[in-house]
Order: sequence, then C-alpha cells, then structure tokens
Amino acid sequence: MTASLPRLAAMALASVLLSTAASPIVGSTAAAAMEQAAPPVVHYYTAEIDGTDIFYREAGPADAPVVLLLHGFPTSSHMFRNLIPALADRYHVIAPDYPGFGESAAPDHTTFAYTFAHYADLVDGLLGRLGANSYAMYVMDYGAPVGYRLALKHPERVTGLIVQNGNAYEEGLKEFWDPIKAYWKDGSAEHREALSFLVAPETTKFQYVDGVADVSRIDPDNWSHDQALLDRPGNKDIQLDLFHDYGSNVPLYPQFQAFFRDRKPPTLIVWGKNDKIFPADGAAPYLRDLPEAEVHMLNTGHFALEDKLDEMVPLIRDFLDRKVGSKQASN
Repeated sequence: MTASLPRLAAMALASVLLSTAASPIVGSTAAAAMEQAAPPVVHYYTAEIDGTDIFYREAGPADAPVVLLLHGFPTSSHMFRNLIPALADRYHVIAPDYPGFGESAAPDHTTFAYTFAHYADLVDGLLGRLGANSYAMYVMDYGAPVGYRLALKHPERVTGLIVQNGNAYEEGLKEFWDPIKAYWKDGSAEHREALSFLVAPETTKFQYVDGVADVSRIDPDNWSHDQALLDRPGNKDIQLDLFHDYGSNVPLYPQFQAFFRDRKPPTLIVWGKNDKIFPADGAAPYLRDLPEAEVHMLNTGHFALEDKLDEMVPLIRDFLDRKVGSKQASN
C-alpha cells in the first residue's frame, strides 16, 4: 500500500534528523545556527529604590555598552517591548517604568512627589544599583525631561542620545499645550479638571493612531493596556500632578541646550513628523545646539516605534554601532 503524504513527510524529516545527528560537523553547525537565530532573553525585575518599587526590563550582555530606554506618557517600558530584543544581542538594554506607570509602584499622590526631578533621581538610583556608569539614552515624550535632568546630574556619563518626539525647546510646545499651560499659570482646580480629557480612552487611542498612514499596523492592545493602567484608582491625580510639574522642565531648557552644546553627545533624531503633541517644530531646533545630529523625520505620529520599527531599528543599530559601541571598544 502506498504511504500517505503526511507519513512520507514524517519519514523524510526523521531521516534528515537522524543524518544530522550522525554527523558531528553538520550537527554542530545546525546547533550554532539555531543558537545564533535565538532572540535575546529579556528579564523583568523590580528593585526598591529610595523606598519605591521600580520595575524594569533588562536584556543583553552585562559588559556591553548600556542603552537606557526612557518611556513617555501614557505608556511604560511596554513601548520598548519590540525594540529591546532588536538591540540586546550587542547592547545592555535597561528600560524602567516610572512610579505611577506600568508595573512600578503607584503611591498615593498626596504622600509621594510625582515630579520629573524625582523621576530622574529614581532612575539615577536604579542605574547606580545596576552599576551602569555610562549610557546612551533613548528619550521619548516624558523620557526627554527625565533623561536630560539625568544628563545635568552626570553629563560625563552620557555616551549618546536617541531622540524620538522628545522636547527641549519652547518651539515644540504648540497648540496642544495651551490648556496645560493655563494650568501651569495658576494651578487652579478648574484648569486641573479641564485636563481630565488627557486620561480619557479616546485620547489614549488618539496618541497611537493619529498621524499614522496605515493604522492596521498598530496593535489595539497598546491603548487597551495603557488605559487599564490609567484607570486604576488614584492614577488620574498622579497624571494631573505630572501635567502640572511638566511646566518645571521649561525653565531648564536653556540648561539642557547648554549640555548639548558643551558635551556634544552623538545624537540621532528619529521623529514622527505628524505628531500633534510633540510636533516637528520641536525637532529642528536641536540642530542649533547639535549641528552634527543625524535627523530622520518619519511619516508617522507620536508612537513611532509601533508602525516604523522596521525603519527605526536599522537607523538605531547603525548609529549605536558607529557612535557608541565603537567608542567603548576603543576605550
């Protein structure tokens, strides 16, 4: 009786496996290829820093150059879930969640200072715990003032910058910011409550899909994940505190810019040019202080990694290999 096609296929596969196992050379080559193709392992940890539980993702060789990934609002290190494995074969990648975001602790806002200065101190403490005394930084949205405050604390530690829709210039604070600026001005309960729309489900979704050419590339789990965390009891007040404190970053812009000019960190700008929150107007001014920055304006919106990962990873890896990895290798 003629063997069925599935049975023939199984017999052929068994034959290949047996012949591979019988040949040490072929077997070792196949094993090496499988090991090389395996994606880097990502670890998920929580560390207590100054009495606060800070969650972070970590991957890559412990002795490799460090790349610090600093997330924006309203997300967490979750926004880097696809980028981390793409870098961790060669870089030691660390991506923390700020308090009130992701899996980090979210203390009551009446007993905990939800400020960008506090966030920078906590990230600094985490890096000290992990022994990371030099690092390139990927800064996005809230990650920019956190990272740039960290740079002011330790300018000598910054080996490079990857800037994705992260502001350091007043030109980048356009119409979207008008109601937030009103809150900065008087701190009134009326202006505070007027910002409640920023934590609403439609706004969370808007941040992922607005300005995106092909929305089918955006996983809806993104805004579902973020909104579930925003909707936790007490989290609205955490976010409103942060909207107010964002105003404390603006007076530091001249210091951020002086850091750029004085230290001249190698810089890659990969910016979603259709972003209404941090528009393209905020990207161009970097060139005043970092004229050698490499600039790529991408046809997308706020969360560029969600639909432009395939374009961004080659740019980021090439930049890091030339400007960060090669620098450490020569030291």
